[in-house]
Amino acid sequence: MNEAALRARLSHLSRRSALPSRDDGAVVDDLSPVPAAVLVPIVLGAPPGVLLTKRTPHLARHAGQVSFPGGRIDAADPDAEAAALRETWEEIGLDPAFVEIQGRLPPIVTGTGYRITPVVGLVPANPTLLPAPDEVAAIFQLSLDVLLDPAAPQRRQREVAGRRRDFWVWPHPEHCIWGATAAILVELAQMLRDRDDG
Repeated sequence: MNEAALRARLSHLSRRSALPSRDDGAVVDDLSPVPAAVLVPIVLGAPPGVLLTKRTPHLARHAGQVSFPGGRIDAADPDAEAAALRETWEEIGLDPAFVEIQGRLPPIVTGTGYRITPVVGLVPANPTLLPAPDEVAAIFQLSLDVLLDPAAPQRRQREVAGRRRDFWVWPHPEHCIWGATAAILVELAQMLRDRDDG
């Protein structure tokens, strides 16, 4: 998919449903989920790819997991886009001026009590990045070719606290991409492959 086709598909983001989905059937308690936002950065390289991070192993939550840059929406953040850009700057040093916001994917509610708004942005090739050493162990990309392959993501299951949990896993030679991050990638992939969207 070339840049023009990618931009054309992403132009449909504003018309997509804003209803939240669950993180692969995860069950949350009765408390209201915490509002959060992540940036889903698509790097316009050759080939293009989706930028992801691996969290450091000592963090209190989601240690060592693959994620998008992002976090809680603070009271000072005017919207999810501002929160996603702020968190991305703090976590990987990506200057917000180099991110071209395209729109939002539907929110996702996680089993850990967050309501995540995925904000999709385009980033120029070879962006200058500076990972925060206390939060980010690695920065890498998932190729757009893999993202667009309908056979790439696999559905897996495991038992957690006596309940079966189904979740998506994306192939990568070095990292395990699963959970909410994988579910967001599935949503993005379906939208980009949907020729009849609109």
